[in-house]
Amino acid sequence: MKYAIIPVVVVALAGLVSTQIVPGESPPSREWPEYLGGPDRNHYSPLDQINITNVSQLKVAWEYHSRDSGQVQCNPIIVGGLLYGVTATSQLFALNAATGQEKWRYTEKGAGGLNTNRGVTYWADGDDKRILVAIGPWLYAINALTGQPIPTFGDGGRVSLKAGLGPTAQDKMAISNTPGTLFGDLIIMPLRLSEGADAAPGNIQAFNVRTGKLAWSFRTIPHPGEYGYTTWPKEVYKNTEVGGANNWAGMAVDRRRGIVYVPTGSAAFDFYGGNRKGQNLFANCLLALDARTGKRLWHFQAVHHDIWDRDFPAPPNLITVTQKDPDGRPRRIDAVAQVTKTGHVFVFDRVTGKPLFPIDEKPFPKSDLPEEITWPTQPIPRKPLPFARQTITEADLNPYSEAKDSLLATYRRARKGLFQPLGKVPTLVYPGLDGGAEWGGAAVDPEGIMYVNANETAWLLSLGDTPKADELAHLSPGQRVYTLTCASCHGPERRGNPASGFPSLVDIGQRRDRDYVAKVITTGKGMMPSFASLSAAEKQALISFLFGEEKQEMVAAATAKKPSLPYKFNGYTKFLDSKGQPGIRPPWGTLTAIDLNTGNHRWQIPLGEVKELTAKGIAPTGTENYGGPVITAGSLLFIAATKDGMFRAFDKKTGKLLWQAELPASGFATPSTYEVAGKQYVVIACGGTKLGTKKGDSYVAFALP
Repeated sequence: MKYAIIPVVVVALAGLVSTQIVPGESPPSREWPEYLGGPDRNHYSPLDQINITNVSQLKVAWEYHSRDSGQVQCNPIIVGGLLYGVTATSQLFALNAATGQEKWRYTEKGAGGLNTNRGVTYWADGDDKRILVAIGPWLYAINALTGQPIPTFGDGGRVSLKAGLGPTAQDKMAISNTPGTLFGDLIIMPLRLSEGADAAPGNIQAFNVRTGKLAWSFRTIPHPGEYGYTTWPKEVYKNTEVGGANNWAGMAVDRRRGIVYVPTGSAAFDFYGGNRKGQNLFANCLLALDARTGKRLWHFQAVHHDIWDRDFPAPPNLITVTQKDPDGRPRRIDAVAQVTKTGHVFVFDRVTGKPLFPIDEKPFPKSDLPEEITWPTQPIPRKPLPFARQTITEADLNPYSEAKDSLLATYRRARKGLFQPLGKVPTLVYPGLDGGAEWGGAAVDPEGIMYVNANETAWLLSLGDTPKADELAHLSPGQRVYTLTCASCHGPERRGNPASGFPSLVDIGQRRDRDYVAKVITTGKGMMPSFASLSAAEKQALISFLFGEEKQEMVAAATAKKPSLPYKFNGYTKFLDSKGQPGIRPPWGTLTAIDLNTGNHRWQIPLGEVKELTAKGIAPTGTENYGGPVITAGSLLFIAATKDGMFRAFDKKTGKLLWQAELPASGFATPSTYEVAGKQYVVIACGGTKLGTKKGDSYVAFALP
């Protein structure tokens, strides 16, 4: 494999930034022992061997081929000289972190591990060293040195991620994309659930790391008598048509105080709430829970009665900032900062939940759907300043597009504005469903400067009347199931929408066998949810339809689910031009440095480029990006994430590009940096696949010669 490594002029730094330790917190590790670097999720390393004076000399140190191509979102951890990561289908491996040589590999056959996985959790007590990893609907404990399951953990080395969700969840989708958060002998697990009316409840669960037993469960959709119950209709807690409000993005933990900070997502169904009228606590909340017991300490809800899929997209950052007290004297405050899809940052006192900057409840439009009652206001912080545009005007349409008239016509037909309710007329949602901030999250250095990459792409969303059962009577059983279950993403003609990440299903039988398709329907794949709630007959009919094998005698064998909601979602559609480029003017991806002490921006730059446009003399436009940055004491910011397949290093103080290398496939992941035997490495997972990019199976590590 050849790599195009492009050195960029380096400006000498007078003095490298020294590592500052927040009082009461553990010092930053010289390895990378936890997801995103540590329990604070700050993506920060104290290493400075690689710095702005020598980063242009970086070379490939090793490359590991996992032999399992496809999207890899893993932020690997490095402990004791071993690197632990996962492949595209959640196969777990350990490597020599200095050479990339494989030490062991664990594959759980039949576990339904087709979902993307962002990493693993390491726990140790003396000689007992364990890797905790989610594969399909299970949490596994694996011996960190041998790669073998821990037989005393749960049932032969695994426990169900549905253990604390209650009886209604047992036949519903529940997996985890994101590593759990450790507190003592507890691991607190994120969950990814269906986003439809068949979603399981999104309880926050803590498991004992030694035994696998459920330690506590916090209900995010409260039951009668519990705080928040009155913010929902009385029967919602029974989980018949409403679920979700889950944490899928991960958490941060203040181990000294025993507080875990849990950002939750929207209630399901994502885009209609007529059957869940009310404020809907604890959906879309930043929850501060007692890590020992799961008791709520405080909460903040960022979106009331969410009908826009405005989940919190990433773990919060635990930081310390300096602000002036009422007498004008500087004071240090331990805080928690949460980025959002809308391009805002909320900052709170870590203990009390008090906002460190004013937050205004602003009025927004009502829904024109008779059954929907939108919440009249939404919270908007005055500071920090937003890191994504908040409005799109006609002047903001793509000036380089060859289809300007078409873009203008679409723009004029659409509803526009922040928190504009969805209805039958398309709504231009901006920032889009992938942010603003996305799951890669933000990095924060010890000075309180946040570095966050963002998407700048608008989406067009709408609802339509749910077809009545008799309206589908002319369809075959499998086509009925497809129409109600799959068409919103893959389209009525099965052609998909590759630009939005939904592949064509035309002639799927020529590319995949029935067993594979059946497994994907049941377990999900990548970012596709599981449809385990379909009956065996419905799955059989759907597969027969996709493979062109439906027979008339199957009509009696399969009955499509009766629609339970009055409206259906018309699909995930990005606002793009005829060439697949964003319908709005650049930048289409950004990287922003935000001073969380003052709430002001230090700098903002486009992140990534469309090489065809650059060749025409157009300045780098930025691209969609997935995966976060890493900050080091060497005054560097490392990030891949972009569609263009580059890995870059910037001067964190100025945003100046210092180095870039072309990867074997796009690195839609957050890198890790670590030291082994006195040598610093930076490693990135390169799986590509997303956004129509080529597939890869590599982990690539860079170091100085």
